[in-house]
This record gives sequence, structure tokens and C-alpha cells, in this order.
Amino acid sequence: MLNLPLLEQGSYLGIIVVLILTGSGLPVPEEVPIIAAGVAAYYGQLNPWLALASCFVGALLGDCVMYSIGYYFGHGVLREHPWFSRFLKPEREAHIEQMIVQHGWKVFFLARFLVGLRSPVYLTAGILRIPFRRFVLVDLFCAAIVITTFFGLSFLFAEHIADWWDRIRRAEVALTVAIVAALIGVLLYFYVRHRRRLARIRLRRELRSLRLSAAKRAPERKTAG
Repeated sequence: MLNLPLLEQGSYLGIIVVLILTGSGLPVPEEVPIIAAGVAAYYGQLNPWLALASCFVGALLGDCVMYSIGYYFGHGVLREHPWFSRFLKPEREAHIEQMIVQHGWKVFFLARFLVGLRSPVYLTAGILRIPFRRFVLVDLFCAAIVITTFFGLSFLFAEHIADWWDRIRRAEVALTVAIVAALIGVLLYFYVRHRRRLARIRLRRELRSLRLSAAKRAPERKTAG
């Protein structure tokens, strides 16, 4: 059985929290917890209907968080709160406004697939003060298509996904070993190189000392002669 973190029996709240975070700017695609929930539901770790409902609740709440921030704080949120200005510059916000005006709900649908665009789009929707009822209906429509598609496909192909997951985990172990070995090799290389450099410096100092010593003894030999 596939063991998925945060998706043990009864962890529907975990799904909601993770999806709220992804909707609030966490740089993780929302498809990741949805696919994980679908696979866990297939293996009996979660109830399929409750897991699907948790995905809807988490996704909608995350979107509403960003919408509410934009709605209540307006354009000032970009000036007064540096955290938001890091992923939504005024120039980008103006571009998103233009996209929403020109393309409407299609922008919201496309944003669900783009990690770096989803949160700024919903934040901008709030800044534009799009009516909340309209926003929720459009968001629910887009979320229904995306969430049911990914959840359903992950449920149907759970065994293949679990096999891929196991392969990824094995590849992670092999990759970790390779990286550690490479780091050790690099450290040894620089250590040996450093030791050789110190040896060359020490040898040059000894030769310089011998030359100085020989130069001092030369006048003494002439005087004695």
C-alpha cells in the first residue's frame, strides 16, 4: 500500500490546510495534494467522497483568502506589505488586470495550472473588486473541472501512480547517494589541492631561506680567503 504523508485515515483537514496554503501563495501546484488524495482514496486510506469534498473546500478557501486580501486592502497591499510585492509587482498586477478585463473567466481557469500565476490572479480579482458572488461561481466552475479531473484520473490510475512514486523514491535515494559521493569527491579534491598548495609554499620558503643563508655566507668566505 502506498504511504502518503498527511493523508492517513481521517486527515481530511490536512488536505484542506495544504490546499489553502497552495492557494495563498505556497509555491506548490494544487494538483499535488489532489492527486495524493485520489491515490489515498483508491487504497482505502480516505473516503473518496470526503476526500473530494475536502479538495473542493481547501481550494475554494485558498482562493477566497487571496481574493479577500485584495478586496479589503486594494492596491495598497502591494505598497504596505512587502511580502505580497515579492510575487506581485505593480507592473505585473496591471498586466493581470488587463488580462482579466479582456479574457474574463478564461484567465481564472488558466491560472489554476500555473503555480506562479494563480495567487496573483485571485489577489488582483479582489483588487478589481469583482463581485464576490460572481468570483465564487467562476472559481467553483473552474475548480470543479480541474479538481474532479485530477482526482478522478489519480483514482483510476492509482496503481500506476503508486508505481511511479516508488520509482521516484528509489531514484531519490540513488540521487542522494550520488550527490553525497560527488560532494565528498569535491571536498577531497579541494583538500588535496590545498595541501599541495601549502606544500609548494613551504618548499618555496625553504628554498628562499637557503638562498638567503647562502648569500650571507658568501662574503664571509671571501673575507676568510
